[in-house]
Amino acid sequence: MIITIDGPAAAGKGTLASALAERYHLAYFDTGMLYRAVGLDMILQGYSPEDEEKAEKIAQSLTFGKMIKLSEHPDFRSQIGGDAASKVSALPKVRSALLKMQQDFSLNPVFADGTPANGVVYDGRDTGTVVCPQADIKFFVVASPEVRARRRYKEFAAKGINISYEQVLADLLARDKRDSERSTAPLKPAPDAILLDTSGMSIQQEIDSAVKIIDKHSEA
Repeated sequence: MIITIDGPAAAGKGTLASALAERYHLAYFDTGMLYRAVGLDMILQGYSPEDEEKAEKIAQSLTFGKMIKLSEHPDFRSQIGGDAASKVSALPKVRSALLKMQQDFSLNPVFADGTPANGVVYDGRDTGTVVCPQADIKFFVVASPEVRARRRYKEFAAKGINISYEQVLADLLARDKRDSERSTAPLKPAPDAILLDTSGMSIQQEIDSAVKIIDKHSEA
Protein backbone atom coordinates (compact mmCIF):
# COMPACT_ATOMS: atom_id res chain seq x y z
CA MET A 1 0.00 0.00 0.00
CA ILE A 2 1.20 3.49 -0.86
CA ILE A 3 -0.27 6.48 0.98
CA THR A 4 0.72 10.06 0.20
CA ILE A 5 0.18 13.05 2.47
CA ASP A 6 0.62 16.50 0.94
CA GLY A 7 -0.32 20.00 2.04
CA PRO A 8 1.12 23.30 3.27
CA ALA A 9 3.62 23.70 6.11
CA ALA A 10 2.43 22.92 9.66
CA ALA A 11 -0.91 21.51 8.49
CA GLY A 12 -0.28 18.23 10.32
CA LYS A 13 1.30 16.10 7.57
CA GLY A 14 4.19 14.71 9.57
CA THR A 15 2.18 13.79 12.65
CA LEU A 16 -0.42 12.01 10.55
CA ALA A 17 2.11 10.26 8.31
CA SER A 18 4.15 8.82 11.17
CA ALA A 19 1.00 7.64 12.98
CA LEU A 20 -0.36 5.92 9.86
CA ALA A 21 3.00 4.29 9.10
CA GLU A 22 3.05 2.83 12.61
CA ARG A 23 -0.58 1.71 12.56
CA TYR A 24 -0.37 -0.07 9.21
CA HIS A 25 3.28 -1.17 9.61
CA LEU A 26 4.48 0.72 6.55
CA ALA A 27 7.76 2.50 5.84
CA TYR A 28 7.79 6.25 6.37
CA PHE A 29 9.43 8.70 3.97
CA ASP A 30 9.54 12.39 4.86
CA THR A 31 10.47 13.87 1.48
CA GLY A 32 10.84 17.31 3.02
CA MET A 33 14.02 16.06 4.69
CA LEU A 34 15.67 15.91 1.28
CA TYR A 35 15.00 19.58 0.62
CA ARG A 36 15.96 20.56 4.16
CA ALA A 37 19.25 18.69 3.69
CA VAL A 38 20.00 20.48 0.42
CA GLY A 39 18.97 23.87 1.80
CA LEU A 40 20.98 23.49 5.00
CA ASP A 41 24.03 22.23 3.11
CA MET A 42 23.83 25.32 0.90
CA ILE A 43 23.81 27.59 3.94
CA LEU A 44 26.64 25.72 5.67
CA GLN A 45 28.75 26.06 2.54
CA GLY A 46 28.00 29.78 2.31
CA TYR A 47 25.77 29.64 -0.76
CA SER A 48 22.43 31.33 -1.29
CA PRO A 49 19.55 28.78 -1.23
CA GLU A 50 18.36 30.43 -4.46
CA ASP A 51 21.56 29.59 -6.39
CA GLU A 52 20.10 26.92 -8.66
CA GLU A 53 23.37 25.67 -10.17
CA LYS A 54 25.03 25.12 -6.78
CA ALA A 55 21.85 23.63 -5.32
CA GLU A 56 21.52 21.18 -8.22
CA LYS A 57 25.05 19.85 -7.63
CA ILE A 58 24.39 19.38 -3.92
CA ALA A 59 21.08 17.63 -4.67
CA GLN A 60 22.74 15.30 -7.18
CA SER A 61 25.32 14.23 -4.59
CA LEU A 62 22.85 13.78 -1.73
CA THR A 63 22.63 10.32 -0.16
CA PHE A 64 20.40 9.03 2.62
CA GLY A 65 23.47 8.81 4.85
CA LYS A 66 24.39 12.44 4.27
CA MET A 67 20.77 13.50 4.81
CA ILE A 68 20.70 11.75 8.20
CA LYS A 69 23.96 13.43 9.21
CA LEU A 70 22.63 16.88 8.24
CA SER A 71 19.39 16.17 10.14
CA GLU A 72 21.43 16.17 13.36
CA HIS A 73 22.35 19.84 12.86
CA PRO A 74 20.39 22.21 15.17
CA ASP A 75 19.18 24.31 12.23
CA PHE A 76 17.79 21.36 10.29
CA ARG A 77 14.31 21.69 11.85
CA SER A 78 14.57 25.38 12.68
CA GLN A 79 12.97 28.31 10.86
CA ILE A 80 16.30 28.76 9.06
CA GLY A 81 16.21 25.20 7.76
CA GLY A 82 12.55 25.44 6.78
CA ASP A 83 13.05 28.68 4.88
CA ALA A 84 16.09 27.29 3.03
CA ALA A 85 14.16 24.12 2.16
CA SER A 86 11.29 26.15 0.75
CA LYS A 87 13.66 28.16 -1.43
CA VAL A 88 15.60 25.22 -2.88
CA SER A 89 12.38 23.26 -3.40
CA ALA A 90 11.20 26.00 -5.75
CA LEU A 91 14.17 25.32 -8.06
CA PRO A 92 13.22 23.02 -10.98
CA LYS A 93 16.71 21.50 -11.28
CA VAL A 94 16.73 20.56 -7.60
CA ARG A 95 13.31 18.94 -7.78
CA SER A 96 14.39 16.98 -10.84
CA ALA A 97 17.60 15.82 -9.16
CA LEU A 98 15.75 14.52 -6.08
CA LEU A 99 12.74 13.00 -7.83
CA LYS A 100 14.25 9.62 -8.72
CA MET A 101 15.42 9.01 -5.14
CA GLN A 102 11.86 9.56 -3.95
CA GLN A 103 10.23 7.44 -6.65
CA ASP A 104 12.67 4.54 -6.31
CA PHE A 105 11.78 4.18 -2.64
CA SER A 106 8.22 3.19 -3.54
CA LEU A 107 9.57 0.26 -5.57
CA ASN A 108 11.58 -1.16 -2.66
CA PRO A 109 10.37 0.44 0.58
CA VAL A 110 12.33 -0.37 3.72
CA PHE A 111 12.13 0.49 7.39
CA ALA A 112 14.82 2.52 9.13
CA ASP A 113 16.72 -0.66 9.98
CA GLY A 114 16.79 -1.72 6.32
CA THR A 115 14.22 -4.51 6.52
CA PRO A 116 11.66 -4.67 3.65
CA ALA A 117 8.23 -3.09 4.10
CA ASN A 118 4.95 -3.87 2.35
CA GLY A 119 4.35 -0.25 1.47
CA VAL A 120 5.14 3.32 2.39
CA VAL A 121 3.56 6.48 3.71
CA TYR A 122 4.97 9.53 1.92
CA ASP A 123 4.96 12.82 3.80
CA GLY A 124 5.69 15.85 1.64
CA ARG A 125 4.98 18.13 -1.26
CA ASP A 126 3.92 16.75 -4.63
CA THR A 127 3.93 13.18 -3.33
CA GLY A 128 0.45 12.53 -4.71
CA THR A 129 0.86 14.47 -7.95
CA VAL A 130 4.48 13.91 -9.03
CA VAL A 131 6.31 11.41 -6.82
CA CYS A 132 3.64 8.69 -6.59
CA PRO A 133 0.63 9.51 -8.76
CA GLN A 134 -0.15 5.77 -8.59
CA ALA A 135 -0.63 5.86 -4.80
CA ASP A 136 -3.55 3.89 -3.37
CA ILE A 137 -4.72 6.74 -1.13
CA LYS A 138 -3.82 10.42 -1.32
CA PHE A 139 -4.48 12.95 1.43
CA PHE A 140 -4.13 16.71 1.09
CA VAL A 141 -4.00 18.11 4.62
CA VAL A 142 -4.85 21.76 5.20
CA ALA A 143 -5.50 24.17 8.07
CA SER A 144 -5.94 27.93 8.30
CA PRO A 145 -2.72 30.00 8.27
CA GLU A 146 -3.41 31.20 11.81
CA VAL A 147 -3.83 27.67 13.15
CA ARG A 148 -0.69 26.49 11.38
CA ALA A 149 1.28 29.47 12.67
CA ARG A 150 0.19 28.75 16.25
CA ARG A 151 1.27 25.14 15.90
CA ARG A 152 4.66 26.06 14.49
CA TYR A 153 5.13 28.80 17.11
CA LYS A 154 4.51 26.28 19.90
CA GLU A 155 7.02 23.88 18.32
CA PHE A 156 9.67 26.59 18.22
CA ALA A 157 8.89 27.72 21.77
CA ALA A 158 9.25 24.13 23.03
CA LYS A 159 12.69 24.00 21.43
CA GLY A 160 13.69 27.30 22.99
CA ILE A 161 13.72 29.14 19.66
CA ASN A 162 13.07 32.85 20.20
CA ILE A 163 10.66 34.01 17.49
CA SER A 164 7.33 35.84 17.64
CA TYR A 165 4.01 34.40 16.53
CA GLU A 166 3.67 37.31 14.08
CA GLN A 167 6.99 36.43 12.45
CA VAL A 168 6.06 32.76 12.20
CA LEU A 169 2.76 33.68 10.53
CA ALA A 170 4.49 36.05 8.09
CA ASP A 171 7.05 33.38 7.21
CA LEU A 172 4.32 30.77 6.65
CA LEU A 173 2.35 33.08 4.38
CA ALA A 174 5.51 33.86 2.40
CA ARG A 175 6.27 30.15 2.10
CA ASP A 176 2.69 29.38 0.99
CA LYS A 177 3.00 32.02 -1.71
CA ARG A 178 6.37 30.73 -2.87
CA ASP A 179 5.19 27.10 -2.92
CA SER A 180 1.93 27.91 -4.73
CA GLU A 181 3.54 30.08 -7.41
CA ARG A 182 6.59 28.00 -8.27
CA SER A 183 6.80 27.04 -11.93
CA THR A 184 7.54 23.36 -11.31
CA ALA A 185 4.94 21.31 -9.42
CA PRO A 186 3.17 24.13 -7.55
CA LEU A 187 1.47 23.26 -4.27
CA LYS A 188 -1.93 21.80 -5.10
CA PRO A 189 -3.89 18.62 -4.38
CA ALA A 190 -4.00 15.72 -6.83
CA PRO A 191 -7.37 15.47 -8.62
CA ASP A 192 -8.17 12.30 -6.64
CA ALA A 193 -6.77 13.50 -3.31
CA ILE A 194 -8.92 13.46 -0.17
CA LEU A 195 -9.02 16.89 1.47
CA LEU A 196 -8.54 16.79 5.25
CA ASP A 197 -9.00 20.11 7.06
CA THR A 198 -7.39 19.83 10.50
CA SER A 199 -8.09 23.41 11.65
CA GLY A 200 -10.53 22.34 14.35
CA MET A 201 -9.16 18.86 14.98
CA SER A 202 -7.03 17.42 17.72
CA ILE A 203 -4.17 15.16 16.68
CA GLN A 204 -6.19 12.07 17.58
CA GLN A 205 -9.23 13.29 15.63
CA GLU A 206 -7.03 13.86 12.58
CA ILE A 207 -5.61 10.34 12.83
CA ASP A 208 -9.03 8.77 13.43
CA SER A 209 -10.48 10.53 10.37
CA ALA A 210 -7.69 9.27 8.13
CA VAL A 211 -7.86 5.72 9.52
CA LYS A 212 -11.60 5.58 8.86
CA ILE A 213 -11.01 6.55 5.23
CA ILE A 214 -8.16 4.06 4.76
CA ASP A 215 -10.05 1.17 6.34
CA LYS A 216 -13.11 1.88 4.21
CA HIS A 217 -10.88 1.91 1.11
CA SER A 218 -9.28 -1.41 2.12
CA GLU A 219 -12.69 -3.04 2.54
CA ALA A 220 -13.88 -1.94 -0.90
